[in-house]
Amino acid sequence: MKLDILVMAAHPDDAELGCAGTICMQIAQGKKVGIVDFTRGELGTRGTPEIRLAESAEATRILGVHARENLGFRDGFFVNDEEHLMKLIRVIRRYQPEIVLANAINDRHPDHIKGCELAVDACFKSGLRMVETLEDDGTAQQAWRPKNVYHYIQDRYINPDFVVDISAYWQQKEDSIRAFRSQFYDPNSKDPDSYLSSPAFLKFVEARNREMGHSIGAEFGEGYTSYKKIGVTDLFHLK
Repeated sequence: MKLDILVMAAHPDDAELGCAGTICMQIAQGKKVGIVDFTRGELGTRGTPEIRLAESAEATRILGVHARENLGFRDGFFVNDEEHLMKLIRVIRRYQPEIVLANAINDRHPDHIKGCELAVDACFKSGLRMVETLEDDGTAQQAWRPKNVYHYIQDRYINPDFVVDISAYWQQKEDSIRAFRSQFYDPNSKDPDSYLSSPAFLKFVEARNREMGHSIGAEFGEGYTSYKKIGVTDLFHLK
């Protein structure tokens, strides 16, 4: 299946927290969107890898994405090396996305930074025809380089290069986040407290999206950065 957008995420809930509103908006506009999670989040303080995979399946249903894979990289220990790059390049060539949305360029969690670097490197090398990869059936894959890679903003505030109005999709985004119920505030949970499980965390997520939306005159927004300059062909498409 060819996708219009492929979201890359270090952990199973990164896509939901970082860019679920954009995902929902693009799907509503008829685009095909997929997600590739790098790890199962097995080092998380709360829940288990099995629970998080089940929660990911529910979030996938809520978002309505067309494809989702988990590469099974080691949470906390994956690196940007040939082995990891080749696995990600195979995914890029399989789905041939025009746009990739990837982890933040700088963040509290080191995996997010590594995920960003791995995504950028893989997207470039995927376009090199001398890098050879095969599908599961042994068929040779064709080189493919996404036209653009954008980075969603996560825990740390980063001044965005552009903001997407997600006002119409905030509730769907919030529902997809709350699908990961093991990770967030639950007064009945017996798991240890964590950074994400504070009652204030989801309020922070809402506040961040409100702040981004406010910056463009909308109720909710998601901010993105880009390593390359963004060009426009029609000034009337700018909000």
